[in-house]
Amino acid sequence: MNRIPVISMPSGALIMLILRVLRSNSLHGYAIAQRIHVLSSEILQVEEGVLYPTLQKMLLKGWVTSEWGISETNRKVRFYSLTAAGRKQLQAQQSDYDRVTEAIQAILRTA
Repeated sequence: MNRIPVISMPSGALIMLILRVLRSNSLHGYAIAQRIHVLSSEILQVEEGVLYPTLQKMLLKGWVTSEWGISETNRKVRFYSLTAAGRKQLQAQQSDYDRVTEAIQAILRTA
């Protein structure tokens, strides 16, 4: 059976993906990583060593808030929620991403 290789996250994409995943509901760190992995058809994988510092940075910027709660496995975990500033940041990053993707596609089609 051929397994699809896991591809490392493009620089700058992780924040946008976390913001997008949190748009629907609050999640704890492990659940965020799992959701990104599943939604990417198991191609993207978020390592703990990158995820938690990124979440901390997002907390400091005011894009997310957090509160302690109990996970489905009965562990004390931090649940992260998107703020209004986070929604605005997501919109800006998605717009920038769309513009860059269109530019790359134009070059690939015509070069």
